[in-house]
Amino acid sequence: MHDLIVVGAGPAGSRLARRMAERDFDVVAFEQGVVGEPLACSGHVSTDIWEFVPETAHDRLFQNEIRGARFHTDGPQSESYQFHKSTVISNVIDRVELDRVLADAARNAGADIKEHHTVVGLSEYRDRVAVEVRGPNGVETHHARLVAGCDGPQSRVRRTAGLPEPEELLHGVLGFDDTPDHDEFVDVHLTVPRFFAWRIPRGEAGVEYGLAAPPKADVSDRFEEFTDEYGVDTDRRCSGLIPIGPPEQTTSGRVFLVGDAAGQNKPFTGGGILYGMTAADCAAETIDPEAPETLADYEQAWRAELLQDIQLGKLVRAGYSLPKVVQKQGMKLFEGEIGVHMDRPTSLFSREQLEAMFVRD
Repeated sequence: MHDLIVVGAGPAGSRLARRMAERDFDVVAFEQGVVGEPLACSGHVSTDIWEFVPETAHDRLFQNEIRGARFHTDGPQSESYQFHKSTVISNVIDRVELDRVLADAARNAGADIKEHHTVVGLSEYRDRVAVEVRGPNGVETHHARLVAGCDGPQSRVRRTAGLPEPEELLHGVLGFDDTPDHDEFVDVHLTVPRFFAWRIPRGEAGVEYGLAAPPKADVSDRFEEFTDEYGVDTDRRCSGLIPIGPPEQTTSGRVFLVGDAAGQNKPFTGGGILYGMTAADCAAETIDPEAPETLADYEQAWRAELLQDIQLGKLVRAGYSLPKVVQKQGMKLFEGEIGVHMDRPTSLFSREQLEAMFVRD
């Protein structure tokens, strides 16, 4: 019997598998396809990403440096409001390669990462969890003391365990233009119902265009209109769901959720890579597979680490739906050098942000 079965080998799942294997637990992770495929997430991340990957992986992942953002209330040619730092704010990375790097790190720590294995059933018992997995040799049953659902927005683990859903799901679309672009600014367009669209320069890898909104907002048509405004025809596209708002409970008797499955995302950008891996670290630091009651410690730990930023992030997102005149006045007030951290809305009240606002030329 395994100590832990991890369902899903994305960033959160691979990070959890690695950290638990480093504690000498018997860990197996099941990924339904090939690790990293299909792409369904942006590669724009804070520089904190380098704390989670091996140092030797930098050159495999790095694509561009970002020092600021231009915010638009209309199309690409409209007036923009610029926010920047004198230092690097974020990096653009190879998102598919990130998953592979993290999975390799988990393997090197001793975790067994099995691709082309789909979890099709799960049953909790007093002393174990039975997981039915369909692989190359048919359906097999694996047993573990605990199971971690790291299987994304439509988590089968979450549904089977009877855990509540995230507050909402957005529909995101990504498209790519291969024209190299080394600009140090991303473009953010507040022209989408209840969310936004974006343009991210990826260095020699080209440009990423994206848009997310509630599923009923004609997302695909809006994405076409958005890229037409930029005069580009994206030749590679992908789409996926973005969970916003964690449910009130992410654990049951012997099952717990991490990452997108738990709605551990930034409400103001939809990004979940850093939040998911941070929650994975909380799990690895608090959970003992031989003591399932420690799942309560995980629930408390990840909320203490992330919930304040998530709640404040909801308020930031609410600004996307304000009247344009109010948005413009607000952005004029804060425009210029900033001191905020892109993953931590609580940094709006940091000394660095206050200094940036009040010590300006």
